[in-house]
Amino acid sequence: MNMKKSSFVAMIMGTIGGILAALGMCMCLQPEWNAFRPGAIMSCIGLVELLVTVIVWRRMTINDPNRMPGKILFSIALGIVGALLLGVGMCFAMMWGKMMFGIIIGLAGIISLLSIIPIIRGIK
Repeated sequence: MNMKKSSFVAMIMGTIGGILAALGMCMCLQPEWNAFRPGAIMSCIGLVELLVTVIVWRRMTINDPNRMPGKILFSIALGIVGALLLGVGMCFAMMWGKMMFGIIIGLAGIISLLSIIPIIRGIK
């Protein structure tokens, strides 16, 4: 099975945007780095690049960019919530010394991220 050109481009652009956003968030959250403003700028650039990735991918697959099914929007929202829960759980465990609370929040994030797969693909 060959990968489509649109999937490859979306994968590369999504990886770059995700790395920029994650590195920017790390810069914002580490007080020792003293780089809150550059981190916020880098995070915003990464998020804008991720939005551009969605637009480019939808144009390459010749889908109507103005119409998004509700299932896709719900999956995107669930992914954002899951990633935030996972990150907050990691902060609780690693930065603030509340290990059990951080593990519980992180597991909730992991479970929500894993639940995206059956929502999109369905269970047969």
